[in-house]
Amino acid sequence: MNAVLIGMVVYVLAQFAVGAWVSRRITTEADYILAGRRLGTGLVVFSVFATYFGAEAIVASSGSVYEKGLAGGLVDPFGYAAAIIIVGLFFARSLWSRGLTTFADLFGKRYSQGVERLVVIVLLPGSIIWAAAQVRAFGQVLSANSALGLASAITLAAVLVAAYSVVGGLLADAVTDTIQGIAVVAGLLILAAVVVSGLGGFGQAVAQIEPARLSPIDHEEGLLATLEHLAIPVCGTIVAVELISRYLGARTAQIAASGTMLGGAIYLTVGAIPVLLGLLGPSLGLDVADTEQFIPKLAEQHLVGPVYVVFVGAIVSAILSAVHAALHAPASQLSHNIVVRAVPSLSERGKLWSVRLTVLVLSVVAFLIALTSEGIHELVETASAFGSAGVFVATLFALFTRFGGPASAYAAILAGMFVWAIGKYACEFSVPYLLGLLAAFVGYVALAWVKTPAPMNARQAETG
Repeated sequence: MNAVLIGMVVYVLAQFAVGAWVSRRITTEADYILAGRRLGTGLVVFSVFATYFGAEAIVASSGSVYEKGLAGGLVDPFGYAAAIIIVGLFFARSLWSRGLTTFADLFGKRYSQGVERLVVIVLLPGSIIWAAAQVRAFGQVLSANSALGLASAITLAAVLVAAYSVVGGLLADAVTDTIQGIAVVAGLLILAAVVVSGLGGFGQAVAQIEPARLSPIDHEEGLLATLEHLAIPVCGTIVAVELISRYLGARTAQIAASGTMLGGAIYLTVGAIPVLLGLLGPSLGLDVADTEQFIPKLAEQHLVGPVYVVFVGAIVSAILSAVHAALHAPASQLSHNIVVRAVPSLSERGKLWSVRLTVLVLSVVAFLIALTSEGIHELVETASAFGSAGVFVATLFALFTRFGGPASAYAAILAGMFVWAIGKYACEFSVPYLLGLLAAFVGYVALAWVKTPAPMNARQAETG
């Protein structure tokens, strides 16, 4: 087991070395945040895929499917994959064409700098929570493959992740994402092939799945609860700064759109592998107390020697890609849209150090959340929902209409966030996110209606 731990650390250090080598070309803030807008289709595709295919897609989702059947995969991979494809179809080209450095720039141009800063602050907790989920997952993998306790493993994971994330910007991340994406696909294919072969082949393996486990809907939850679970990944992904930062770095608007769609399609295809393994779980005679340990324990049981190390490296690959994006994108917004605006005299070198130091600070916060949380799945759902309802509504109006102004955007963002938070934590409503979306829409339209001046009649126009 210690050999596996050493192998994981060596793997992370190798990725760190690649990122450090690529980052030699980073000399400005724009290089760090947008990779100089020089990402081609391949780098965008794998960066989008690797950014989202993290701990949730492998560790948590397979465990959820193992426990609940196909309904456990409704949110991930199906909900998130659909959301990424929707982004590529309807949003990527429009946002790229506006020449934005960060997503928050949209709100400064369309509404006001106050709304811009509010978006940065509102979306920040969700990104940190998402990063915390990846750090915790990394700790789970380290703990499962060593004598380290979970707390010690999470601490080591946080140190490695922080060092990896601070050094490389978007270009370094896109390059390592390509390597990591290939490792993820290879590792999952190897595990699936070994497991399915042990059950007598694909046909016999699928035949052992109980028909009741193949229903994609949890009928005990009801329609509204199902819509709630789907709305969170779809709306949250559309305004996710982690995803947006990837396609904003593309060379052209076409690459931004097509690369995002292809990344979503690969996400869905590769995400089907953990779903299949989760469905086969009861047939494998594997008993796990913590469902989040299902995939690590399954790999430990079926893979040996170097093959097992390759698979563990694949999981680490997925986690590194996701956590780097979850720290890089919000740190870029926090630094570019708030710190640099507050200190306009900063040199390019100062701006670069500002964003890197912000990444380091967010890494510490993510570590503390990971250390005190109870599970990965809970963290990811909260990350996608936090603050995104109101930002989603304001984004739709900003991109596709000229209706409403700063007051409308403030109303939507604040109403969406507070109604969701109160509904989820104070009132414990079953569909707090849907209520947050409704409140955001009503708040935006109401303020836009009040603030829109009445049209002048002909006499008023003549008299000025």
